Amino acid sequence: QVQLVESGGGLVQAGNSLRLSCAASGHTFRSMAWFRQAPGKEREFVGGANWSGGIFYGDVVKARFTISRDDAKNTAYLQINSLKPEDTAVYYCAARDRMVVGSPREYDHWGQGTQVTVSS
Repeated sequence: QVQLVESGGGLVQAGNSLRLSCAASGHTFRSMAWFRQAPGKEREFVGGANWSGGIFYGDVVKARFTISRDDAKNTAYLQINSLKPEDTAVYYCAARDRMVVGSPREYDHWGQGTQVTVSS
């Protein structure tokens, strides 16, 4: 059974850092990506990583975000530094068997999401 399981979210104070993890099981995907969705807003592309190389970021991402992928562990990571209240959202991991793209409609597999709440 193919699964994506996110972890690492929580309630943090502004200025702190978080590292989110997305562990895939049952399949090795060509690409793994991160999206986020704030209340009342559309799901937006944070970035993604292709298997064995290639990291891409969405337009909303600033230098505070870093995506990485450990192919041996079949796990993708999202490091967010200097968190701001506007980073508050549910962060989703997604995966597909093609290269990273920014549209959520192009992804076949999704994790359950992990809530990140940043207090000021």
